[in-house]
Amino acid sequence: MSTAIADDSRKVTTHRLYEMKQRGEKIAMLTAYDYSMAQIIDRAGMDVILVGDSASNVMAGNITTLPITLDQMIYHGKSVVKAVRRALVVVDLPFGSYQGNSKEALASAIRVMKQTHADCIKMEGGAEIRESIQRVLCAGIPIMGHLGLTPQSINKFGTYTVRAREEAEAAKLVEDARLLEELGCFALVLEKIPANLATRVASELRIPVIGIGAGGGVDGQVLVMHDMLGINQDFSPRFLRRYADLHTVITDAVQAYIGDIKTHDFPNEKEQY
Repeated sequence: MSTAIADDSRKVTTHRLYEMKQRGEKIAMLTAYDYSMAQIIDRAGMDVILVGDSASNVMAGNITTLPITLDQMIYHGKSVVKAVRRALVVVDLPFGSYQGNSKEALASAIRVMKQTHADCIKMEGGAEIRESIQRVLCAGIPIMGHLGLTPQSINKFGTYTVRAREEAEAAKLVEDARLLEELGCFALVLEKIPANLATRVASELRIPVIGIGAGGGVDGQVLVMHDMLGINQDFSPRFLRRYADLHTVITDAVQAYIGDIKTHDFPNEKEQY
């Protein structure tokens, strides 16, 4: 039986997320990249749906998030928004569409908002992208920030290990988190950082802080749909809890289909005209 709060069908907004934090209600966030899955996730009661640049990995088979383009993100974003009635829809700005050029950042953000009809965008980074954040916010486009392990900077890090373990990096993360709030970001994702640091950030900020691999002391959690549903079997970090084993379910169903065809069992007389 579903445990979703089915009687609250009001559209989730950035302000509602702020209210959820104020009353201590945890925020549920999950990725989606296509119409059919987004419809299921939205109807289940999800608060936030992230059209993540993780589509580069789970949909296109790339090793990193770097290759996905703005056009591809817009395609996925449009597909998801068409299915969603309740959840807040966030679309990632992909690598190369906003770093180092605030005018390009604004142009990218406007394209996403106009062509997908999404509610907001997400950008990775702190002080390094300050000008881009300011320019986008000045256009009235809501931004969700992203600090800690930022996959678009994986070639800089050289590893997907936990970030901000050292004092200097932790101090910069706290400083960047405060900056993002001061600039006007409505929420923040913290990825793969020590739980005590994430708890500190969430307690110091007024805006919601959503974690992935950042412990339970934040205001909400996000996972990649393919990982959480057990479709992707090759990714097993400590923070991942698999709620289903769809890899086995789908494999069994496909093999049964093949078997029925080979044995002349499908279609039977009732399945033809």
